Amino acid sequence: MEFIRPSLGKIFKTTVAYSAAANMNTNKVVLLRHGLEYASKIAVAGLRKHKMEFDLIYTSLLLRAHQTVDVIANGMNYSNLPVRCHWRLNERHYGNLTGYNKREMADKFGEEQIQIWRRSYDVLPPKIVPENPFYCKIRNNPKFKNIPEDIFPDTESLKEVIARVLPLWECDIMKEVLKGSRVLVVAHGTVVRALIKHIDGIGEKEITELNIPNSVPCVFEYDLKTCKRVNKMQYLADEEYVKKEQEKVAKIGDYTTGKMI
Repeated sequence: MEFIRPSLGKIFKTTVAYSAAANMNTNKVVLLRHGLEYASKIAVAGLRKHKMEFDLIYTSLLLRAHQTVDVIANGMNYSNLPVRCHWRLNERHYGNLTGYNKREMADKFGEEQIQIWRRSYDVLPPKIVPENPFYCKIRNNPKFKNIPEDIFPDTESLKEVIARVLPLWECDIMKEVLKGSRVLVVAHGTVVRALIKHIDGIGEKEITELNIPNSVPCVFEYDLKTCKRVNKMQYLADEEYVKKEQEKVAKIGDYTTGKMI
């Protein structure tokens, strides 16, 4: 899990909601990855425009996720919506890359290696070591005390994130979805990729090319009678904006942009 991220979080949302035009036998899941600064400008605007409404929120244990929940709740005029926090939705743990700027790491290890660690399915970054400035903050964080010691990671690839997230998704979140609850899940960039890979059945090779646009809700629709997925994924934003954000996410960037976590 990406427990600590000094920079703004790349957070995503999974939303289960009815649209105004939806048949009552259909429910929707909306995934959204975004930075906190765009939560109101893009995320709230998109959700409001498409008349998304929620009964329940899921999120991770990380502060930036909780801050985003507040932005969404305030922007959509929710005051008492139940919130369930779970460690399985925490961001990916980037091992000993945690806390470092992507450009700095690319200069040290090479851009190709950094992109392999960032985007591959099963290549693990180096394990975090006690000398890493975030090692103790992660291990001693009281928020993580309920994470079983035998599965508390020192590093994760997308493969490990999928294994961590799916039990919560299938046994809890989707159970709520298929009961008809309108659910908003606020999580993080790699968690979004993990869930989309699972939902869309994307291959291990193809997932390396998937870039989630910041702040843009994407909709997955389910038939409540058959419990089956229907229709294609839909982004709730302008096509050009989506493309521009995907290109931005794919890049390593410079010394002023995102940390590895």
